[in-house]
Amino acid sequence: MSLDLNGKKAVVAEVTAQVAKAQTIVVAEYRGIQVSHLTQLRAKARTQGVYLRVLKNTLARRSVDGTQFASLSNEMTGPLIYAISEDAVAAAKVIADFAKTNDKLVVKAGNYAGKSLDKAGVVALASIPSREVLLAQLAGIMQAPVSAFARGLAALAAKKEAPAEA
Repeated sequence: MSLDLNGKKAVVAEVTAQVAKAQTIVVAEYRGIQVSHLTQLRAKARTQGVYLRVLKNTLARRSVDGTQFASLSNEMTGPLIYAISEDAVAAAKVIADFAKTNDKLVVKAGNYAGKSLDKAGVVALASIPSREVLLAQLAGIMQAPVSAFARGLAALAAKKEAPAEA
């Protein structure tokens, strides 16, 4: 269905607002994918906080024009689906994970914080753990010395109590 001028302006405004908040944009070709599979991809993207949209490439180019993602304009050819996320790895992870199970979704390019990524770069970005996992790992590392000290004190206290009882 063709959009009139006001519809196109609304789409560009909506996508521009998403791009302004984004850290990562991933572009993938979706030719030949069944609608049910695309619905699954959209549901997964929604749960991960990723804005996923099939757009006319001219409207997408207008949306990224003048932003840190302007270098993606060269890759915007063919039937593309755009994944846009505020989380640095979420968009790449959603698209790369889905591409593993569906060979018709072909990762074309991406852009993270103004740096262009090829297919290998998007897959590498997707392999990075999520922000929550990284924060949990950092908390574990920071907590390790304190918990080791506490275990040492508990062992020392148990050792001092043991000879008194025997």
